[in-house]
Order: sequence, then C-alpha cells, then structure tokens
Amino acid sequence: MATLPTIFVLNGPNLNLLGTREPEIYGADTLDDIAGALEDRARALGVRIDMRQSNHEGHLIDWLHEANATGAKAVILNAGAFTHTSIALHDALKSIRVPVVEVHLSNPHAREAFRHRSFVAPVARGTIAGFGAMGYELALDAAARL
Repeated sequence: MATLPTIFVLNGPNLNLLGTREPEIYGADTLDDIAGALEDRARALGVRIDMRQSNHEGHLIDWLHEANATGAKAVILNAGAFTHTSIALHDALKSIRVPVVEVHLSNPHAREAFRHRSFVAPVARGTIAGFGAMGYELALDAAARL
C-alpha cells in the first residue's frame, strides 16, 4: 500500500494551553481535541497529518525545513504570537516549496492593533482565521486539495 500524503500541522507558542488559556477568545477545545478531529478528517480526505507544537521559534523553522525535505503535501501553520513578530519564520517560509495555509483560532484583525500584521500571510497560500477549532478543519480541507 502506498504511503498517504502527509500534511504537517505546526503550532506555535502557548497553543499547548488551549482549553484553559482565555477560552473566551480561543475556545474550550484542547490541542488534543483538535488533533483528534483532524485525524478523523484526514482519513476521510486520504491524507495523514503530522501534528506538532512548540513554544520555540527554532523548532518551527526546523519542522518547516523537514516538511520541505520530506516532500510533505502542505503545512498548516498556527504560529501563534510569532505570526506578528518573526522575520525568521517569514524567511523560512519563503525558502520552502511546500504550500502553507496559515490558521488562527481568533480573528487577529478584530483584536489588538499589534496582531493586525502577519509575517506569515505574505508567504502563505492562504489564511483562515476567526472560526475557532473548525478553522483547522477548513485549513485541512484546503491543504488536501492543493
């Protein structure tokens, strides 16, 4: 049997606290809840996911390089606060050939002004924001069709 195409789902700082961190903004679902829903959806789409989380910028960059080197079908990236601060992440995204779908649980444009700038968006195929945990499934649907 052939190996299913892999979609990396990379999560940045503080996303390990989902379910307890500001649930009025980020919802009650934990990252494990999201992973379970994505695994079910991935099976239906004929892909597999490789879901990871780190509070360290360098890990995210290394994983982007790995996704490129291993021929991943796509990357779904919730870079958390690094979205608004990381030129290094921007440069790493520019250096890979794998399409990237940016995802955010909340709508950054409806929040503080410093969240309105994304260093990810200019180098991503597209952005899905403001739909809570469902945004990951929307991103997976998009990534599977790329």
